[in-house]
Amino acid sequence: MSACDIDHMRHALALGRRGLGRVWPNPAVGCVLVKGARVIGRGWTQDGGRPHAEAMALAQAGAQARGATAYVTLEPCSHTGKTGPCSEALIAAGISRVVCALGDPDPRVNGKGFAKLRAAGVEVGVGLCEKEATSDQIGFLSRILRGRPMVTLKFASTLDGKIATASGESQWITGPLARRRVHADRAAHDGVMVGGGTARHDDPSLTVREIGHDRQPVRVVLSRMLDLPLSGALARTARDVPLWLIHGPQASPELRRVWGDLGAQLIEVPLSRGAVSASAALTALGERGLTRVYCEGGGGLAASLLAGDLVDEVHAYAAGAMIGAEGVSVVGALGLQHLARAPRFALQRIDRLGSDVLSIWRSTTPL
Repeated sequence: MSACDIDHMRHALALGRRGLGRVWPNPAVGCVLVKGARVIGRGWTQDGGRPHAEAMALAQAGAQARGATAYVTLEPCSHTGKTGPCSEALIAAGISRVVCALGDPDPRVNGKGFAKLRAAGVEVGVGLCEKEATSDQIGFLSRILRGRPMVTLKFASTLDGKIATASGESQWITGPLARRRVHADRAAHDGVMVGGGTARHDDPSLTVREIGHDRQPVRVVLSRMLDLPLSGALARTARDVPLWLIHGPQASPELRRVWGDLGAQLIEVPLSRGAVSASAALTALGERGLTRVYCEGGGGLAASLLAGDLVDEVHAYAAGAMIGAEGVSVVGALGLQHLARAPRFALQRIDRLGSDVLSIWRSTTPL
């Protein structure tokens, strides 16, 4: 592959990222069509998952697509769903070469798209910028391969790892630039998740604000008994922004009825050690199509996710302050006796946001 091929694929990857948080349960794919040295069409998966990236790019290129090269970030689909297969659309348009970053493990595709293209005489190359594409598609891949969405665990703490004072005061540990970045990261996920304690104590809205975003993630709350404030922000907005409440079998029928009447979707899962099972909750979210979940605490939920090896990425915001031992820790008790059993993450990036620092870490557990 040439340097030009790499540039075109990176262009397609950048386009595909525009769909993150907007296209579930579909993958966020980008496509660039090139003829000679000129880009003649480009597209990305549209809101809700349709039209697909290839269809958008082909519509833009029109008749010029004949004889062109298509750079696609994920294997073109080969099955008929709400629309026809993208592999057949590329063939019908006369595309002569397809360069793809990554195969699609979805059993409905999984090599069939490539096979259709090759059978029609289209030259196919696979694996260009595969590492970047895998990173972008980790949510979709996780849902297909593991049956659950990828999980980003986010927290904002002091330098000594505290998220609140002993009295519970936590606003604001970090500054406005960090908080704005959090809203951008919420927007790039399908769902924003917290535990019941956080919902009761902080009365969060869990919405995207401040960045002019026009699509809200699903708000997800894990609450064993559904004992959440009925006059809080979540209750007031349940009809306006999707709210999914994951609860245990013992939640009262009356609270189930009340929250359902308010507009929330209720999801019952089993308990684990007296709390809502984090693993079962994520499986339920995957079954409903979510591919990327942004978890904002609290410490008990964070501990459950970490103990179950369910965290794929950590976004750790740190402010230049100290609270001391009496403060509230980022993560609840993990019960570790040996350092070798501590969850491990690999550093990906460090960003300075005003007077705060964001470090991004990725799980070392393979997909």
